[in-house]
Amino acid sequence: MNALPEVLAVVVVRDGALPGGADETVAEAGGAVLLAGTGTARVAKEVRTARSTWTVESAQVGPGSLAATLGPLLDAVRVVLLPASPDGRDLAPRLAFGTGRPLHAGAIRCGIDTADLSRADDALEVQVRFAGPVVVTLTPGVRGIGHPIEPPEPVTVEVEPAEALDAEPVEVREPEPETVELTEADRILGGGAGLVRRGEDGTAVMRTLTEVAAWLGASAGATRVVTDAGWAGHDRQIGTTGVVVDPKLYVALGISGAAQHTGGLGRPEHIVSINTDPSCPMTAMADLGIIADAPEVLRELDRRRRDA
Repeated sequence: MNALPEVLAVVVVRDGALPGGADETVAEAGGAVLLAGTGTARVAKEVRTARSTWTVESAQVGPGSLAATLGPLLDAVRVVLLPASPDGRDLAPRLAFGTGRPLHAGAIRCGIDTADLSRADDALEVQVRFAGPVVVTLTPGVRGIGHPIEPPEPVTVEVEPAEALDAEPVEVREPEPETVELTEADRILGGGAGLVRRGEDGTAVMRTLTEVAAWLGASAGATRVVTDAGWAGHDRQIGTTGVVVDPKLYVALGISGAAQHTGGLGRPEHIVSINTDPSCPMTAMADLGIIADAPEVLRELDRRRRDA
C-alpha cells in the first residue's frame, strides 16, 4: 500500500453512491481520498477531483465499525478531512475519539496547519491552528471544485473489518425535498428579492415557495438579499457567500442574476428564469426565459397546488 499523505479526505460510500460535498472535500485535501464503505471500487471513477484514490470495502457502514477499521490506517495522516454529509458527521466524532484526535466540525476551508470555522455568511470569523493530528469536517457547498480531472486507478486496501457496537439501520429513507441539503438537491426553486412585493411578508412568501417546491419535487433556495432580510435561513442561501449547488434543474423566480449568486450555481443541466426583465443576467444565461411577474407565477402555482 502506498503511504497515505498528510492531508487525506475520507469519504463514506453507501451502495456505490457518493455523498454531497465529496468532490469539494477531495479538492480541499489536494486530491487524495480514501473511499470507505460499500461499492467503493464502482464509485471511484466518479470522483471528479481525485489525484490519488484508496478504497476500503466494508460490509458494514456503521460509524463505530468503520472508525475501528480505519483508525490504524490513519496514523501517519495529520489532517483527516470528511464531508459534513450525514455519514461524515456520524463517522467524524467516532474516528476522532478512537484515534485520540480533536474534532473541528463545520470548516469552510482547511489546510495542513489551520482550519477556517467561520460562518459562510461572514457573520462570525474563527481560525483554528492545529497543534497535532486532527479530524475535520468540511461544510458542503462553500467552495468550488475547479476543473474536473481524469480519475486515477484506485488502490485497494485489504483490511480485516473491526467489530464495534453500532446501531442497526432499519430503513434508509430519501429526505423530504423541503429539508434536503441544497448541495444534494436535483431540483431547486430559487427566490430573489423580486419575488416579494413592497409591504408583503417575505417570510410567508418564502414559505409558499418552499411548499410549491416540495409539491414539484424540488427544494427551495434563496439569494443573499432574501436571507439577510430574515425571510429564509442562511442554509438556503445560494452563492459565493452561501452554498454552491449543482442541480439538474434550477428555476429562478425574481432573481436578477448578480455574480455573487450565479457564482454558486455550479453547472445546472437546465436553468429557467422567471422575471419581468428580459435583459437581466439570469434570463440571459437561462435555457428558458419566462418574461412574467414572478410573484403572480408563484401565486398561480400555489393555487394549482392547493387544488391538486
